[in-house]
Amino acid sequence: MILCTSVHKNLACLHRAVGGVRWKSSLRTAPLLTATPVRALIDEPISIKGHFLPPQCPVTVCAQMHSDDGDLWEAFAHYNTNVDGTINLTRDHSVGGSYLGCEPMGLFWGLQPAPGSREGLRLRKNNVETPYVMLMSLLEGHVSPSEKQSTELAAITTEHWYMAPGVRRTEIRQDGVVGTLFLPPGPGPFPALLDLWGMGGGLVEYRSALFASRGYASLSLAYFGHKDLPFPQNRINVGDSYFKSAYHLLQNHRQVCGDRIGIVGLSFGVYLSLKIAIEAGVEPSCLICINGPVGSTIKLSDADGRTENFESDQKHWVYDDQGCVSFKEISLPANIPPESKVKIENLTCPLMYIVGEDDLSSSSMENANLIEETLRSASKSHLFTRLSYPGAGHLIEPPYTPNSRVSLWSFKPKRLFTLWGGHPAPHAAAQEDAWKKILDFLESHLRR
Repeated sequence: MILCTSVHKNLACLHRAVGGVRWKSSLRTAPLLTATPVRALIDEPISIKGHFLPPQCPVTVCAQMHSDDGDLWEAFAHYNTNVDGTINLTRDHSVGGSYLGCEPMGLFWGLQPAPGSREGLRLRKNNVETPYVMLMSLLEGHVSPSEKQSTELAAITTEHWYMAPGVRRTEIRQDGVVGTLFLPPGPGPFPALLDLWGMGGGLVEYRSALFASRGYASLSLAYFGHKDLPFPQNRINVGDSYFKSAYHLLQNHRQVCGDRIGIVGLSFGVYLSLKIAIEAGVEPSCLICINGPVGSTIKLSDADGRTENFESDQKHWVYDDQGCVSFKEISLPANIPPESKVKIENLTCPLMYIVGEDDLSSSSMENANLIEETLRSASKSHLFTRLSYPGAGHLIEPPYTPNSRVSLWSFKPKRLFTLWGGHPAPHAAAQEDAWKKILDFLESHLRR
């Protein structure tokens, strides 16, 4: 893997490089901003410090980076230096800006589109083979990045990766299956994950890349809205056999431990994960379900190839005062056709269900309750683990990444914005805690 150390032109001058940068001064040691490490995986905490500053003076730490789509994201926080002329984000409290209090990674999860950006942006990594490159600046006084007259005291550039060195990425187009397989460094065989996202469609790779960076083979699977799947792209044109084939493809890979495979699903991917898990001939070692339903109002492709458009039935869509849509009522157990509900009582492997209590896109708590009650009635309570997070929204993703409470869902036939929910600080705390517990859960059930 070739590390990218270039930075967008309007974020950094050519004389800046990865590491601390000093500005020369004839009077005293120039201010210094440091970050340790300067290259890290996206889920690794970074220690940010300012040195050689006047004691007890106001300063601002600002973070800016461009998404893969070229949009500028930024966060900033106000600090007061200590008596020794330092700030340390792992110890000191922000008194204003994008977050308040002691939040060592606040500059990362606090990122928001810069003023004047396009509406409805959501930060998602499209190219996992390149890092996010972030410019952090130390500014004089309590200011905001939009104040062009602020004095820059020091700056540093950092890189944040989803793929660790040595992780291998392979596109899969086999037996009709469309996906991307990520393998950890080394010969294996490795425990593995089948990675399923929601009705946003396409092929989302960044979570799988991070799982591989943590030692798990991971297959990110496309099933909707991808050019290599059967048309039309606004329908789910694959059925049960497609998901079963994907599982077996992963299971039979020569570098995968075929009896140590888990399935992780977010949103509609929860329904698919549960559905796959009870299929004959599929015996996953564990499931991780994040904010999703036990059934669906949308049918998969049937034996005759008949499908349904996701937007064909809108009776349970709910709009707020700004015209943003919530899909929460669609997934209420009472609104799910009984014939589509997965027979949870047939589940045989451990299941971790993660709930964002401010989820505005799925009735996650009600579905978690239904799963728990069903397993209890089947004398399988020991299989169920629930994590529930107040203030967290629908999109519980890897840690230190910003949440979008609302984002653009579709362009056609009209611009549609959807509500995800979540408040910045509690959502960030949920992502950090959930990721640690996900990795612990996988360690327990896939590395036995």
